Amino acid sequence: MLIGEVARRSGVSARMLRHYESLGLLRPAGRTGSGYREYSDADIRRIFHIESLRSLGLSLREIGRALDDPGFAPSALVDDLVRQTRERIAAETELLTRLRRIGAAEPAGWEDVLQVVAVLRGLGAESAAARQRAALASVDEAPVPVEALVEAVLSEPDPHVAGALRWALARSGHDSSALLAEGLGSPVAAVRERAVRCLAGIPGAEAGARLRDALGHPDPAVRSQAAVALGTRGEAAAGPVLVDMIVTGRNDTDAADALSVLAGDPATAERIAARLVGRLAHDTTGAPARVRLTQALADIPGRTASRALVRLSADRDRAVSVTATYLLQLRDADARGGS
Repeated sequence: MLIGEVARRSGVSARMLRHYESLGLLRPAGRTGSGYREYSDADIRRIFHIESLRSLGLSLREIGRALDDPGFAPSALVDDLVRQTRERIAAETELLTRLRRIGAAEPAGWEDVLQVVAVLRGLGAESAAARQRAALASVDEAPVPVEALVEAVLSEPDPHVAGALRWALARSGHDSSALLAEGLGSPVAAVRERAVRCLAGIPGAEAGARLRDALGHPDPAVRSQAAVALGTRGEAAAGPVLVDMIVTGRNDTDAADALSVLAGDPATAERIAARLVGRLAHDTTGAPARVRLTQALADIPGRTASRALVRLSADRDRAVSVTATYLLQLRDADARGGS
């Protein structure tokens, strides 16, 4: 079969067939009396083998080794092709994300495009100082989509840069609550903590709803951050988690401060005091926790807290009784000062 007929049947151009021959990949079985290349059935099969391997991404040199080296093991090459393909997909995905973000920024001209690209690169820089500059620039110089800021803050280990990113998110004018809430489902604990910390700094009903959902999160660090944020906002739903924090000793000082904010409402104050007293009476509550619970009663107004402190001043645990006695003296002094 002559080269023209082979090209027509195989779909490989005559020029490419000659190129394969020049590289030693293909050796036509013979020539006609006029000197034209003549391809055998075996040659045709080899052409299809070459094209099949090319479709997998092999280079022509690799194809030559695969077809001619009897000792060639394809598994290592396939593994390498898998790695290269994954790297290529990751690079293309990153480019696609960057292009979408540039488009979302709605640049008016190429100068705007270049500024957005510079900020996006800065957010991914190795230098913490460069990332911080990019976070600050994202507010006024080259506003970037909120998705880019959320991705950056959830992956940012440096506390100063993270603070700048949270500030940029707050100034972006977009509600990032839903995107940050996705971070609460991350398998990485640090990402979950960054997400809830960001949510705690966002005002509004949407962020509040996400924080209330986080009160039931399986991660105690997420629950604690959410409870403190909600407590300082005056949301009574945080009360049970805040009391649990005092019992376990996790950020108990912040939890007590948040409870004191909630106790500004008399009815809520009575419920908080009752919950604290209930945990004090629980058989499984250890001595250090009972001291923390007693201390937490200090900033809870109302009769329930006062009566509890009176009883606790005679507690068999000296640390509890001394603490309760001291707190009663402070309450008496405050009452006399206010009268």
